[in-house]
Amino acid sequence: MIAQDSITLTDGKIQGFHAHIYYDAQTKEKAAKLRESLDHNFQKDVQLGRWHDRPTGPHPCWSYQVSFSRELLGKILSWLMLNRQGLTILVHPVTGDDLIDHSDYALWLGKQETLNLDVLR
Repeated sequence: MIAQDSITLTDGKIQGFHAHIYYDAQTKEKAAKLRESLDHNFQKDVQLGRWHDRPTGPHPCWSYQVSFSRELLGKILSWLMLNRQGLTILVHPVTGDDLIDHSDYALWLGKQETLNLDVLR
């Protein structure tokens, strides 16, 4: 049995979530269709970031970001699981600590990539 005082409730730390949709030249069309579908299904619930047709920040692949509230994690994560079209997606909370958010708290749909965490240190 785990002592109750050893459990840290972190929900209050989570301000929202980011999903980073990874793609390359061959899969950009799939990524575009996924983006259109996200916009269609969650217009008011997500913010779609810019396309990055090159690695940027800690991300080793081309990507775009999808931001959403913590209350929608279950709904959007479930949708992404079923609709990712074979693309790799990194999902992480936004707590104010980018390094931990992208490493310890990261969830992967598809192949886990190696992030360049040095840019976050």
